[in-house]
Amino acid sequence: MISFPNAKINLGLNIISKRADGYHNLETVFYPVNIQDALEIVLAKDGKDSFIEAGMRVDSSPDNNLVMKALKLMREYYDIPPVEVHLLKKIPFGAGLGGGSSDASFMLKLLNEEFMLKLSDNDLARLAVRLGADCPFFIYNRPMFATGIGEQLEPIRVSIEKYHLVLVKPDIHIPTRDAFALIKPRKPELSIKDILIFPASDWKDSLWNDFEDSIFPQYPEIARIKKRLYDMGAVYASMSGSGSSIYGLFEEETDLASYFPGCYVWEERKY
Repeated sequence: MISFPNAKINLGLNIISKRADGYHNLETVFYPVNIQDALEIVLAKDGKDSFIEAGMRVDSSPDNNLVMKALKLMREYYDIPPVEVHLLKKIPFGAGLGGGSSDASFMLKLLNEEFMLKLSDNDLARLAVRLGADCPFFIYNRPMFATGIGEQLEPIRVSIEKYHLVLVKPDIHIPTRDAFALIKPRKPELSIKDILIFPASDWKDSLWNDFEDSIFPQYPEIARIKKRLYDMGAVYASMSGSGSSIYGLFEEETDLASYFPGCYVWEERKY
């Protein structure tokens, strides 16, 4: 059985306060995009689990991969036989796109379907949060207003489908811990939900990703990419999550890959 875990971008991201447990309260909107990995499970022929990875290489052992952690988590409750796991990585990592979290959540969904466990999305989300704060989002996989540490989700009506989405990731990896180290929590004047009522052409001066304040001075190349997207006509541009990818929304279809040498560039085509 095969599935195609997709990425997400953040429409705004406010770091509101630091919690007693060391985590941060935030608000953001998770929005699914069609950059996809491929994840397949088949019954193991030799009676042992195996993990086979292709595509973009992730510098971690199979035991540390969130896909295999999802399998281990599911086995705490259900009798899952040995499986071969095949993962083709296409979503850039260290990019703020949630690729690892998506893979983990889709693994839970695959196991649920393959072995007819009959778990609801809510059941799966309660398991997914143990793998990562943004993992529950990928269970539902539709636009969600997220609060808490990202695990408290509320469906939201927002669409950027009328815009052409361009995503640029430089060859920079930003560990999440480093991104949070210099953050200065603040309560925003307007909630992201209030801002997203308006069209994307009105977001530039009001919808922020707070990580940009700490990341851009350390990595000016990322700031330059955002500026270039605006110079090329984007109506809105932002870093996704804790970086390092930047996306831009354009009113017309573009072809910008040649303008960002050395970067991963993905454009959502309308067919």
